[in-house]
Amino acid sequence: MIMSKLNKKEILIKLKENNSWSYEDSMLKRIFVFSDFIDAFKFMTLIALEAERMDHHPEWSNIYNKVIVNLVTHEVSGVTEKDFILAKSMDKVANIIL
Repeated sequence: MIMSKLNKKEILIKLKENNSWSYEDSMLKRIFVFSDFIDAFKFMTLIALEAERMDHHPEWSNIYNKVIVNLVTHEVSGVTEKDFILAKSMDKVANIIL
């Protein structure tokens, strides 16, 4: 299911509900910092399973204890509700690990 692209105003309103994410370069962005590489990898593993279930895969990278995440829905070349749903899942998993 392809969702509608949100406009900048809609995105900024939704970001007020969750200010741990930012909106830059037409993507949602966040850097997660964990205590070590194992926790960062655990986070990525758990999110990979959720992303596959959602059929919505993040652009991300890992450097030791950091996971840098960019969320965008490529089918619409912008941010959709799907990105916010995955962001919320990432926040929940990170809070458990942290």
